[in-house]
Amino acid sequence: MFDSILVVCTGNICRSPIGERLLRQRVPGKRITSAGIFGLEGSPADVGAREVAWRHGISLEGHRARRLTPQLMRESDLILVMEPAHLRFISAMAPEIRGKTLLFGQWLEPQDIPDPYRKSHEAFDYVFGQLGKASQEWAYRLSQKGMKR
Repeated sequence: MFDSILVVCTGNICRSPIGERLLRQRVPGKRITSAGIFGLEGSPADVGAREVAWRHGISLEGHRARRLTPQLMRESDLILVMEPAHLRFISAMAPEIRGKTLLFGQWLEPQDIPDPYRKSHEAFDYVFGQLGKASQEWAYRLSQKGMKR
């Protein structure tokens, strides 16, 4: 049903690369990629994102930021964004895509996953924890067990 998932944040250097790698780990067999609304084309993941991921056994090696495009969105079965502003951006950019766009933190309280860019190690740790919990919830819901609820 959802074979291709696109994870979206603002710059595609902090939240979405981590979310992408966590989902790849937890939902094998799916095509999972990421992009940024204002993607910093070609940039590696932010050093804070790389460090927090590394501490949790995840590599962001090889990640290169890219900008969100209507084509990327059309090629995806499910688009997961970090905050309501991203939902609004996508709705304005490609209204027909809105129906397959949800918050990455859909199953959390609060649902928004804040941007840790240029913030403390603690901010990155918090965001990693939120992305970890959210990716576990998505993995369950995307599995056959979760679909039978």
